[in-house]
Amino acid sequence: MVNKINYENDVSLRIRKYINEEKNKKNILDVVLVCIGTDRMTGDSFGPLVGSKIKEKLEKYNISNINVYGTLNNNVCYTNIKETMELIKNRHQSSCVIAIDSALGEKEDIGKIIVNKEKIHIGKGLNKNKIELGDISIKAVVGKNCKLSNYNFYILQNTSLNEVIKLSNKVADGVIDAILNW
Repeated sequence: MVNKINYENDVSLRIRKYINEEKNKKNILDVVLVCIGTDRMTGDSFGPLVGSKIKEKLEKYNISNINVYGTLNNNVCYTNIKETMELIKNRHQSSCVIAIDSALGEKEDIGKIIVNKEKIHIGKGLNKNKIELGDISIKAVVGKNCKLSNYNFYILQNTSLNEVIKLSNKVADGVIDAILNW
């Protein structure tokens, strides 16, 4: 079941709920955020923008039990995701992993934020080998999925930066609120 959310408060509530469910399932010591994407493509920059904003706010509030992988300065993308996953596996055995990425979807879903208690599928929109990551996924639909990787690549390159920034602000605020009230 896909849960489509439009407000950061709802993002926060759903994240808190899912983190608590994971905490009840296993002994969670920390939360790991993997913000996927690259700053070289507007539509794909959603993850790194979220990661940078969250990292900045975590430092402001002096929160240390949250680990952020993937920022504008240090991208986590398809080319280095396996190394990042191995690093997380070795450093954070008892953690709840939240994967954050942009997505392509139906035209009517553009601008929506989708929070699910399931793994995220990396590279799916560009027909790359499927890599799954996370206990919780947060996706922002930034464009229409044309089902052809060349067109999808074009769409990700030509997505409105303003819309990506608005979505990244909503998600970053929702994640920080969830963490502060967890």
